[in-house]
Amino acid sequence: MSEAPRFSLVIPAYNEARWLPPLLDTVDRAREACSHGAAAVEVIVGDNASTDRTAEIARARGCRVAHVETRTIAAARNGGARIARGEILMFVDADSLVHPGTFDAVDRALASGRVVGGASGVTSERWSAGIVATWAFMLPMVWLTGMDTGVVFCRREDFVAVGGYDERRRFAEDVMFLLALRRLGRRRGQRLTRLRRVKAVTSTRKFDDHGDWHYFTGVLMLPLASVLRPRSTARRVARYWYEPDR
Repeated sequence: MSEAPRFSLVIPAYNEARWLPPLLDTVDRAREACSHGAAAVEVIVGDNASTDRTAEIARARGCRVAHVETRTIAAARNGGARIARGEILMFVDADSLVHPGTFDAVDRALASGRVVGGASGVTSERWSAGIVATWAFMLPMVWLTGMDTGVVFCRREDFVAVGGYDERRRFAEDVMFLLALRRLGRRRGQRLTRLRRVKAVTSTRKFDDHGDWHYFTGVLMLPLASVLRPRSTARRVARYWYEPDR
């Protein structure tokens, strides 16, 4: 049996046949740039009951595929993590692009012993007034909490210790995961980190589909709406995260 990889990159995916190849192109470049060698990185696609060629494309590109029937993003991430062999787990959305230096940056951060995990951060594939305003609104929370998005990473044993992603959540499961990881790190004198110099590029397809100001007119209202109008909120969550036109 081949030696276990050091890194396992998990990509949750539902009908991502269009977006997966560009991401995997950047992952290949990052693997080649990894100081441990390309073989130190395995790529896993958590195929969340796709009806397109997502799984076929993933296999053709050398990825391992975890078939996950439960239709939540959290379940797709956890499904990929369950078959992962690497000691470092990393997660990235299928519509992102990763920086060539990602794997070495994650390796250095965790090797310090002061970090429990973190994220690479992101930059946008395009900008507009609405997108800039959304970024500006989010940045203070990112600075205050130390939590970010992009390529999220931690040690596999710490992922297990916090129970992975909460599959009961249809949204904000990534925030809750990082909060749990931060609590674990605090007990050991460790912190979350933002890598900053290896930011992923994130797609603006949600802005393209819902408008550049939709975060303020819709997404910010979801926590309160989920309490006041749970049924209608569930439908909105499904349309936004789980039933896109793709």
